[in-house]
Amino acid sequence: MRAEGAVEFGVGNSRALAHVAFYVAASTEGILSFSSFDALNLVGLGIYFFGAGMLLFVVRLLGPLWTVKLFIARNHGLVRHPLFRHIRHPNYYLNIVPELIGYALALHAPITLIVGLPIYALPLVIRIRQEERVMRDQFATY
Repeated sequence: MRAEGAVEFGVGNSRALAHVAFYVAASTEGILSFSSFDALNLVGLGIYFFGAGMLLFVVRLLGPLWTVKLFIARNHGLVRHPLFRHIRHPNYYLNIVPELIGYALALHAPITLIVGLPIYALPLVIRIRQEERVMRDQFATY
């Protein structure tokens, strides 16, 4: 997108979204817990796969505008799908949050969930606020 003239916003905050760190922490905790497969694993997997499915749906809706960073493309259009009218940031609320919760539950990683999710939430809230500001500045009808 940058090569085609897109402008990136919130560069520092993008680095603070430690998605991989959450996965590593939950995986490590899960491995060290030596837990057996039970109903919590199934609930976690269900939540995780819901989040993964929502990611695929949101990527399909946004097409080439979807990215893990905050870019406004030169030809950026406002996506008007009903999902975005009812849930302002579905990529965050229907994908990332369920994905992380589901992953931690599926691996029996309560410490990562209790400690890691709030830590992850701080830059995520900042990202949502940045995105709101950028979208209002770029699109009068947002």
